[in-house]
Amino acid sequence: MFQSFQSTARPEQGPPRLATLRARLAAEGLTGFIVPRADAHQGEYVAPHDERLAWLTGFTGSAGFCIVLPDVAGVFIDGRYRTQVKSQVDLAHFTPVPWPDIKPGDWLKEKLGGGVIGFDPWLHTADEIAKIEAALAGTAITLKPTSNLIDAIWEDQPPPPKGRVLAHPLEFAGESAADKRARLAAELRAAGQKSAVITLPDSISWLLNIRGSDIARNPVVQAFAVLFNDGRLTLFIDPAKLDDDLRAHLGPEVTLAAPEAFTAALTALSGPVRTDRGTAPLAVWQILEGAGVTAAAGADPCLLPKARKNASEIEGMRIAHLRDAGAMVEFLAWLDANAPGDLTEIDVVQKLEGFRRATNALREISFETICGAGPHGAIMHYRVTEETKRSLGEGELLVVDSGGQYPDGTTDITRTIAIGAPSEEARACFTRVLQGMIAISRARWPVGLTGRDLDGFARYPLWLAGQDFNHGTGHGVGAYLSVHEGPQRLARSSEVPLEPGMILSNEPGYYREGAFGIRIENLVVVEGAPDLPGADDRAMYSFETLTFVPIDRRLVETAMLSQPERDWLNAYHAEVREKIGPRVGETARSWLEAVTAPI
Repeated sequence: MFQSFQSTARPEQGPPRLATLRARLAAEGLTGFIVPRADAHQGEYVAPHDERLAWLTGFTGSAGFCIVLPDVAGVFIDGRYRTQVKSQVDLAHFTPVPWPDIKPGDWLKEKLGGGVIGFDPWLHTADEIAKIEAALAGTAITLKPTSNLIDAIWEDQPPPPKGRVLAHPLEFAGESAADKRARLAAELRAAGQKSAVITLPDSISWLLNIRGSDIARNPVVQAFAVLFNDGRLTLFIDPAKLDDDLRAHLGPEVTLAAPEAFTAALTALSGPVRTDRGTAPLAVWQILEGAGVTAAAGADPCLLPKARKNASEIEGMRIAHLRDAGAMVEFLAWLDANAPGDLTEIDVVQKLEGFRRATNALREISFETICGAGPHGAIMHYRVTEETKRSLGEGELLVVDSGGQYPDGTTDITRTIAIGAPSEEARACFTRVLQGMIAISRARWPVGLTGRDLDGFARYPLWLAGQDFNHGTGHGVGAYLSVHEGPQRLARSSEVPLEPGMILSNEPGYYREGAFGIRIENLVVVEGAPDLPGADDRAMYSFETLTFVPIDRRLVETAMLSQPERDWLNAYHAEVREKIGPRVGETARSWLEAVTAPI
């Protein structure tokens, strides 16, 4: 199996490691040290070599950081992880801090009268450090770039990844790497810039039409790159990752160099050099400025072109989602026939992966499957282990959030399933979440609006009941790339205008700690909205749904739905029957016919 069920959080190991770090701080003359969940490439996901936050604290979430001071160690976590962190860290030694409600600069001012806080400039962006320094202005607290103090004390730290790099076929990429480089080079010339530094693994993978295995679940390649304004590119990568076929794929305009040569190469550049303050490590800025090279602040040139999927990428995603939906329908039919029985959360995860493997196209799962029964469903990013596995209980809800990596696309789907007869309260909450999901699915909006402008549509039914959820409504998704992709989002914090080709998740939820969780998720792609009779000539966008898997009608309080909401659900289920019925076996097809009947 791709997924394992061993516990990676070891709260008992945190206190002695914390003591060792504090001793190192004293020896270095530092008051504190910031330990992020980040690597030098600044991607969202990290290899075992870079899991410093988990090694120190036990917290394994995909976002957060720890600030270690002499008398307190704050673990900063966002709304997704405020339940999870309590079970993963030793609360006698580590203090969860709700972030971004409490910002690191404000927290430091509260805890210290003065001091020097160390940080590794390769593991923080320029924007990130600038915000903390701005908050500390006028105090006796300063930040100091240092070597990495965790690496200095982590005796059995795994080596950096050396995953093999493969070419991503043009039929799926839809544009050659040479054409992509030329297109972005023209943008640099128009901006008067000589080159651009690119550090994000998914940006480099997209730009060069390559895929890798450096990061579990995400087929990205860890490397650094400098793109020049004539279309040439220097790729700083471990040569052990490349074979002759891959070198030929890259072509003569891509020069290969070892990662160790990256620093010297930066000092030799002629400015202006575009550097992204939000994604490039601060160390890149420091190296350029130290060498007298002009650094021009600007977005990673790959971000928006990568987000705007072309026709080939969208078609690949459609096909991948239909294939994945067939596996999901087989799984849900099996689950309905066998639950609760004596099934555990692990049994469910294993069975689902088995159905995806049976497609003979699965390259990887796109993230660790979240399978939470009863109260575990309220842990938004719950990961089942042998120690935590729970049996499915009669009358409970089961949240299953999962996805697959296929050569033509990446999937991400969540369904909440009733195990037995659900309570009236659970049905009411589920229906509000469904109403929010339908509102996003049906949305039309004027060109130029952002994810922030749409996010409230998904929350309004919950708000009317005094409820909400502590995560964004949706994240961007790559095409056989990272399952979380920026810069597009459906969230209060998103200021990126939505554009055709952008793929996002649509996943409102509701979570009642200690009781149940609810989340419903489809992927959608932005498209031009169809014309409407009597409409003015204002250009508008809408969403095309990519995911076709039944929504559990046993959890729907039909009387709460408006007629347009009922119509949407019935039309959606009719499309599920039409598209997925021919893709599944007879037993699953009979089940599908029954569960997608009109309400």
